[in-house]
Amino acid sequence: MRTIQYWVDHLRLKPHPEGGYFRETYRSDEVYGKETLPGRYDAPRSCYTAIYFLITANSFSAFHRLKSDEIWHFYDGDSLELIRIDDSGKLVEQVLGNDPEKGENLQIRMPRGQWFAARVKPDHEFSLVGCTVAPGFEFADFELADTAKLKKQFPEHGEIIDELTR
Repeated sequence: MRTIQYWVDHLRLKPHPEGGYFRETYRSDEVYGKETLPGRYDAPRSCYTAIYFLITANSFSAFHRLKSDEIWHFYDGDSLELIRIDDSGKLVEQVLGNDPEKGENLQIRMPRGQWFAARVKPDHEFSLVGCTVAPGFEFADFELADTAKLKKQFPEHGEIIDELTR
């Protein structure tokens, strides 16, 4: 198994603002015009974007939501827990990994508008994944959860919200 440093060096990853490491690997040069997009977008968007994302045991992807669907792809390392709060307020936990006999999936979709977070499974080192977003990712479409507000909205999930927000 390759190490965190191997992947950081080999893939030229940089620190991610949420923790871990990332690098955008593709941004479509084709663009959807604002007039062709749903009203939740305020400007044109690339058709899609893709990144490498390496999450370590010492970091996590904090609860956030996007205006677009995001597909997570497993590449290497340990399994990754993806935790989201669906539109009905139910907590949904899925595992991204390469062992289907343990209920792991090679790809998982995070639906637009739903709060979600990710962390390496306990007692493991890192997960190297990819994320594809369509229409393409822009920070204007990204909302990082406020712990107090999210707990007020979903008090039944207070413990996991405390664990996976900053």
